[in-house]
Amino acid sequence: MTSRSGGSARSEFRWGTVVTLGVVVGYAAVLVADPRHFYTDDTESQYAPLWVMMGNRIREGRLPMMVPEHWLAGNYTIEEAGLLNPPQWLIALLAPTMDNLALYATLVKLVFAIVLALGVYRICLEYGGKPAWAAVAATSMPFSGWLLFFDSASWFTALTGTAWLTHAWASGVRYARGRSGPIPVFVFLYLTMSVQYVFPAVEAAIVMVAVACGEVLHQRRWRPSVKLLLAAGFAGSAGLATYLPSVLSADVTWRGTAQILNDQFLTVPWSESLNASLPSTLPAFTSWWGYVQPMPVVYIAWFLVPALAFVDWGRARSAWRDLSAVGLFTVIVLMWTAGPGAIGPLRWPARVLPMVALGALVLVCVLLGRFPAGDWRRRLPAAGVLIASLLLRSVSAAPHLTLVHAAAATAVAVLGIAGVALRSRKGVAWACGLAVAAIPPVAFVQVWSVQLTPMSWNLPERRSEMIEAFPEMPGTTLQLADRGLIPPEGKSLSGAYGSLVFGNYAKNLEKTYVGGYTPNGNFNFGEMLCMRWDAGVCPEAFRQAFAVEPTTGERVVDLMLVDRVVLQNALYPDARASPPPSGWKWVDYPGHEEWISVLEREDGQISTGNGRVSATDGVVATSIGESDLTSRVRVQSDDGGRVVFARLGWPGYRATLDGQHIDIDVVAENFVSVDLPAHTDGDLVLSWRPPGWKIGAGAVLLGVAGVSALHIGYVRGRRGTRAQSGISDPAPAPDPDSPIR
Repeated sequence: MTSRSGGSARSEFRWGTVVTLGVVVGYAAVLVADPRHFYTDDTESQYAPLWVMMGNRIREGRLPMMVPEHWLAGNYTIEEAGLLNPPQWLIALLAPTMDNLALYATLVKLVFAIVLALGVYRICLEYGGKPAWAAVAATSMPFSGWLLFFDSASWFTALTGTAWLTHAWASGVRYARGRSGPIPVFVFLYLTMSVQYVFPAVEAAIVMVAVACGEVLHQRRWRPSVKLLLAAGFAGSAGLATYLPSVLSADVTWRGTAQILNDQFLTVPWSESLNASLPSTLPAFTSWWGYVQPMPVVYIAWFLVPALAFVDWGRARSAWRDLSAVGLFTVIVLMWTAGPGAIGPLRWPARVLPMVALGALVLVCVLLGRFPAGDWRRRLPAAGVLIASLLLRSVSAAPHLTLVHAAAATAVAVLGIAGVALRSRKGVAWACGLAVAAIPPVAFVQVWSVQLTPMSWNLPERRSEMIEAFPEMPGTTLQLADRGLIPPEGKSLSGAYGSLVFGNYAKNLEKTYVGGYTPNGNFNFGEMLCMRWDAGVCPEAFRQAFAVEPTTGERVVDLMLVDRVVLQNALYPDARASPPPSGWKWVDYPGHEEWISVLEREDGQISTGNGRVSATDGVVATSIGESDLTSRVRVQSDDGGRVVFARLGWPGYRATLDGQHIDIDVVAENFVSVDLPAHTDGDLVLSWRPPGWKIGAGAVLLGVAGVSALHIGYVRGRRGTRAQSGISDPAPAPDPDSPIR
């Protein structure tokens, strides 16, 4: 059986297996260098705890769209939770069962790294790449610099979105060329968008436009590209439900409305791409660590740049139409990496570096497979010049590492010479095998050389140990602390992490804490308690938490129905020298006095007393039903009055009184309230739904209906083609060696 790439299906399957094994071995090499590499920064502080919380609630039959007690980060329809992404549900469902979160996060990322690599493999094959070279590109992709040190190590949704995007690309080419229907395009694009991270969604749109343009040039007709764009548009319609809440809530978040800013933070000059094949490269652009970066984030693959010398560019020109989509995509994303610094929610252009790696790997490896130069040994001097350019560019960015860069350049040269020798004596498969085999050692050296990673929070790994070390604190807790005040030696369970929570750490403990890790925090709430993205606060937070809100006469902590206030001793060293606020008392937690001082209410918990009713004025209000999304209250008022709820004023709230719509208000720009008319005696229902949810649901139905219509058209077209060519409808039995592509 002959495949699209010109090789056998068995060969494609065999090299696909090599890709899978190569990724597994590469991950093992990275873990030898740093066992926590895939459990660092946002993974340990944001995603893994989020999986635990989501899993517990899904097991209870609740999708956690809104958790009012989490306040700052409680609106999960605008967080990176993947609420509408079925694979994410599976990850979350399993998470509460997993004790070792570092191990679980690593295994989850390994699965997606394999999905990503196989997606790149499919793209190369669809453009006629040879299986051996397609395997080289595919195995290299998960270990390219930005993916290895950021997306795989920390930013999980970027990894998953990129993984699904590659399959959407391959499926898009197949659909446009009549080798598959529109459903795979729709499914993979939907999975890309519904990870709830906007970068892959926008990158997927660029991919589809590039493929459509490329197919017009390749096929010299419009119809296939129009059908592809329709399929992509229907997928975008279905994905609208994921992003509408964020768009319609933007005005009350830190992100605000769309704007374009041209700052230099994490914008990468195009010249840094000349470092793409030197493993030691430390590029020069502005980030959290200054101008010279501590990690080789622009690195793509050791062979990529030198391999340009071994392409027969004269013959390759004949394929420019076929590969125009790859070139167009690569040029667009390369331009994006250089700025502007922010386009609405799309900030930090360096995040697009994996797309540059994707385009470059596909383009170079397809060309090497389809148009290799005749005598590679005669091309060695040209490859040497390219390696010298890598060395010069890397030395100019980080001259203090000249000897290290020289050693790396020497290693690349030796590997290249060995590859050329193997190709000449043993054939292409051996040369590609060497290229794949070199990937894990290079990844090991890169990760080992930058240890310890500058991003790690050093949060504990085992949930059982976290829960055992932490004090029992039922109810709703407001912590006032600053993560920056924890000394390095205190970042352990026997230190601060046995008493304090930051980011989403409280979700690991299955405790209810105000705040959490959020890039989309509520602006007004953050201002009220000067609370930041990691749930840290400023020293003024204590005064502000116990300040009296003038229109209700209640303190902020009372309006929030907080049961406990935990003070970090480093932030409030003299807290217990002062008497507690009225109605509160200091409580001792033996073994935790070094880190925290704790205030609790004298009358016990109030968070479970009367639903989420936190204040009334001229109204008798009795809770008769409560859920995350809805408060049902029996209300009575002779002269009219107000009911204030311990709910943050996110867009999406509505109220009814005995079934009739009634206006809502927001007290102190934070707390949802309802003003009741005189002579009220009835049932007040305050409910929240994601803003735009009806439009989103309709858009999903439109997307499903649209792709169904396209699929019907595809099936009928296939039948018509078979009838015209005399082929009977029943399909032959599938070849067991044929890979699913």
